[in-house]
Amino acid sequence: MPEVIKFVLLLIGAYLLGSVPSAYLVAKWRRGIDIRQYGSGNVGASNVLATVSKRWAIPVTVFDIGKGALTVWVAQLLGLGAAQQITVGIVTIIGHNWPVFLNFRGGRGAYTSLGVITMLSPKLGLIMLVLPYTLAPIRQLAVGVFIALASLPIFSWFLWQPLDIEARLPITLGLIALAGVGLIRRLTAPKTPLSKSVPLGQLFVNRLFFDRDIRDRHAWIRRTPSKTSSAERRKKARKG
Repeated sequence: MPEVIKFVLLLIGAYLLGSVPSAYLVAKWRRGIDIRQYGSGNVGASNVLATVSKRWAIPVTVFDIGKGALTVWVAQLLGLGAAQQITVGIVTIIGHNWPVFLNFRGGRGAYTSLGVITMLSPKLGLIMLVLPYTLAPIRQLAVGVFIALASLPIFSWFLWQPLDIEARLPITLGLIALAGVGLIRRLTAPKTPLSKSVPLGQLFVNRLFFDRDIRDRHAWIRRTPSKTSSAERRKKARKG
């Protein structure tokens, strides 16, 4: 089979695997809820932790990391180059963030990105894992993720030899694209009732750095669907 066909098929498979919403499935199975309407609204392990339990956040985390790592590993097994490997990884993240199975409304892709990066450079993956958690004690994990995403291309370009990065240019360019995918997902999240009174500039800052519409973290992660929005959803469901 020609390499280009293998690459295209792998891209399709990467997107579909990335689209598998483990957090949504666990929340639906364990609590009977649409996780997009609870907590932070994020279809990811952190929201499973807030809305379901710590016990079920662990397998969701493992699965999300694993699907990012798996697709890049398959690309490596097929002998694809570094540029193709990171492209496959980015497509997996896109699938996680905009899954076809959830009307293109998914998670943020942080753990899937971790899986992709670790397969490309284990040392860089370790940085991606540790850096955000340096801010966890002050409950600013989202800011830590932002710093990690923004700094990854800098690490890969200037520290490519210590980090065992063989293809400096394609990996760095790929990490710029990877960071862009994650930050675009933050900025394009659907608006919520809590964000109606937030000025546009403040909303931009809140989403970019804190990954939420308001500064009050507790109010954000503890929010639940309003009666009005629930009624609207039921009405739409009947029409559909």
